[in-house]
Amino acid sequence: MTSSSTPFSTLIRTASHEQHVEAETSTFMSDLLGGRLGVEAYARYTEQLWFVYEALESGARDLSGDPVAGPFIQPELMRLASLERDLAHLRGPGWREGVTALPATVEYAERVAECARTWTGGYVAHHYTRYLGDLSGGQIIRGTAEKTWGFARKGDGVRFYVFEDIGNPAAFKRGYRELLDALPVDELEKQRVVAECRRAFALNTGVFRALGEEFRISA
Repeated sequence: MTSSSTPFSTLIRTASHEQHVEAETSTFMSDLLGGRLGVEAYARYTEQLWFVYEALESGARDLSGDPVAGPFIQPELMRLASLERDLAHLRGPGWREGVTALPATVEYAERVAECARTWTGGYVAHHYTRYLGDLSGGQIIRGTAEKTWGFARKGDGVRFYVFEDIGNPAAFKRGYRELLDALPVDELEKQRVVAECRRAFALNTGVFRALGEEFRISA
């Protein structure tokens, strides 16, 4: 199967399906979505997201004119400010002094930053993995958080999952996939991007695994 006969957005989605399922069904995420963990686990997860998105978005401005990554740098997707507002709600105004990255999170964030600096195709893989996931499965997390821990609907504590500037998420995701299909790289580079997408899911799963160890439920 090659992208000459299959749209690249389809190829990248199907090629990473197994890793995607593994991440979604991790013990930590299953326990979190099942309401078996307290708000501390949710806050700790939000901390880890901040480190990843700081790496993802701090290099975005420099990539805005890049022919490969540039079209994907869209301000309505940016999550860092919303994450910081959520952390201020969850941890208090001095949250920056207390947040810590798990080793798995450091590895993930460092890889994102490396791609942002040195390989725009790889950056697109991480961009796709994170933001389309936020627009899709992230909404399940938001709903669970509001119901389980009493956050105001689309309010502080869950703003990370609220894309106020995207009125039609389904249409936006279609447009995003069209950008993937038009990615101006050759077939070999597309395969490298797919491989990096798999790596992104694996890194994300590593964070879930570490959080699962930290918030293990006693039998």
